[in-house]
Amino acid sequence: MNRFWTLLSNVHVLAGPVLMLLYPLYASVMAIESTTKVDDEQWLAYWILYSFLTLTEMLLQPILEWIPIWYTAKLVLMGWLVLPQFRGAAFVYEKFVRQHIVKYTRGVKEHEHKSGSGNGNKGKGKFVDFIIPKKGEHEAY
Repeated sequence: MNRFWTLLSNVHVLAGPVLMLLYPLYASVMAIESTTKVDDEQWLAYWILYSFLTLTEMLLQPILEWIPIWYTAKLVLMGWLVLPQFRGAAFVYEKFVRQHIVKYTRGVKEHEHKSGSGNGNKGKGKFVDFIIPKKGEHEAY
């Protein structure tokens, strides 16, 4: 019984990598191979949110060490983001992230339009074109 309790109390050590990395990696590969775009959106949104959470966690590590349930709360949040029944990653992306991205990219496009293509901003335009690919560029593969 003692070993069972130890295993049960430490199951999050295995659940974290499986839930946050292994299953999303597998599902992302399956999404790439499928013909529908719905799952692509879910997994791209997941990886964006996972990266953001990881960076935030790295920055706030000294504070998060003092919160005893942080890892459990993170595991529950990531479960909600990952599980296809909830589609949490796509929900968070659509409700919170997308509006900021659209606002930012709209501002970049308006700035490019106002400045013109040959007004000395060649370096900026090339950098923005590198970061934000035009439609159809990635479809050649």
